[in-house]
Amino acid sequence: MVCDELESVMQQGGVILEFHSCSFFPERWFQLIVLLRATNTQLYDRQTARGYKENKITENIQCEIMEVTSEAVYESYKPEIIMELQSNTVEDMEKNIDAVVERLQGFSAESMTN
Repeated sequence: MVCDELESVMQQGGVILEFHSCSFFPERWFQLIVLLRATNTQLYDRQTARGYKENKITENIQCEIMEVTSEAVYESYKPEIIMELQSNTVEDMEKNIDAVVERLQGFSAESMTN
């Protein structure tokens, strides 16, 4: 149902799709998958600051420990389109922006030569 709704939008290209589950999205939609990771301490602190309930924080940390999202990403998509980045500090986030922009610029250059 979600995929049916997004199909026409995704076919147009140039879309950034943010979602916490991925296995049902077709690989053909993506040139790049960005998997953001954080330490359990950082995840706990962020979610506490955002007012998440303790049971939701526990669930999210357990998922990170068990690498649920990471496993789903690597099972669903080719490794060459996956960027796994640490996102613990503001500096990490700034580096991540630069890394993603650089990768996207590479796509623009590739499309001009192909």
